[in-house]
Amino acid sequence: MATSTASGFFHLLRGVFVKKKFRLKRNEEISKIVNSKQVVHTVSFSIYYQKNTLHQSRICISVSKKIGHAVLRNKIKRQVREMVKQCFDFQKEVDYVLVIRKKYLDFTFQENLKILNQLYLKIR
Repeated sequence: MATSTASGFFHLLRGVFVKKKFRLKRNEEISKIVNSKQVVHTVSFSIYYQKNTLHQSRICISVSKKIGHAVLRNKIKRQVREMVKQCFDFQKEVDYVLVIRKKYLDFTFQENLKILNQLYLKIR
């Protein structure tokens, strides 16, 4: 069965988060990046980053239980995934741990998108 180009494009964009090779899941990997102390902060986000040798970027999105109940945290993660798709370049060889801070809730989606984009530009 043939897929339409729109469907193929959707899978291409979603592939960043669907394929396991683009995720940082292991606690040792995440701890190594956080302990490297290469970090930039804003009111809404903190991004820890470290170069890798994998020819692609990997990301971990972390939302603390202090922010709210599970439904709210999952909503925030969905929003942040969309922001990451718009801002980040996954061709670079960098691992990211993106920590969402409590002030995230004080801003709209568009404001948080702008903040994240500015933060990412500081790293590049």
